[in-house]
Amino acid sequence: MAKAAHDGHRVVLVTATRGECGEVAEGFLNDDEALGERREAELAEAAKILGVSRLEILGYHDSGMMGTPENDDPGSFWQCDVEEAAQKLAAILREEDVDVITIYDENGVYGHPDHIKVWEVGARAAEIAGTKKVYENTINRTAWRQRMARGDVPVRTVESVDGVDKLIDHDAGTAPPTIEFPLGVEESELTTAVDVKDYVDLKKKAMRAHASQINEESFFLKMPDDVFTEGFGTEWFILRGEPAGVHEYDLFAGL
Repeated sequence: MAKAAHDGHRVVLVTATRGECGEVAEGFLNDDEALGERREAELAEAAKILGVSRLEILGYHDSGMMGTPENDDPGSFWQCDVEEAAQKLAAILREEDVDVITIYDENGVYGHPDHIKVWEVGARAAEIAGTKKVYENTINRTAWRQRMARGDVPVRTVESVDGVDKLIDHDAGTAPPTIEFPLGVEESELTTAVDVKDYVDLKKKAMRAHASQINEESFFLKMPDDVFTEGFGTEWFILRGEPAGVHEYDLFAGL
């Protein structure tokens, strides 16, 4: 987003929920402050840091992690009608005359139900609006596995705890070698790599703006600067309708 804004493109950010089902330490929120309110304010600050021109929240309720009771909330994004939500998003795409949309990959990068729903709704909205290029943003699992094998970065994985999928942080080099990688996709499945190394400071600043979700002890912010740049200085995508194999380095190529 920061790179696109710097390059002169109008950047519009749409989220489905306010992320109100997360957990924060006792005393983090002000008296009578709801987590959704705090996260909406954090989102606005992060969007400002990244140069976003317009921020829209569709207003669905956070669905929680996969396997939690929040999945069954009829007002949750996970339970919403895909066509209905896609029409809401398509209206924004048409209003902005959007050329490029980024969504999550088919597994929502790491299996989060709302991320998976973004993949469904975003793809359908682009179809309705006739958006030219649809990118599935993801993680290069191949590269991440290599970093983990070197033991120079901590790893976050999704594991079943008492029958519920939860995010688990592993310190550098301590994760068992047999651990599976539900994160992202293999490099052979990717089509697009965007160099954003010039913007990693803004990326980290935007992460810090989400203090209710990413605190200073998180594995993101504890990484040494060079390791952070290596891990987050390239953003990876799958361009829908294109053959696999990295052959593109700019989301706006061909427009």
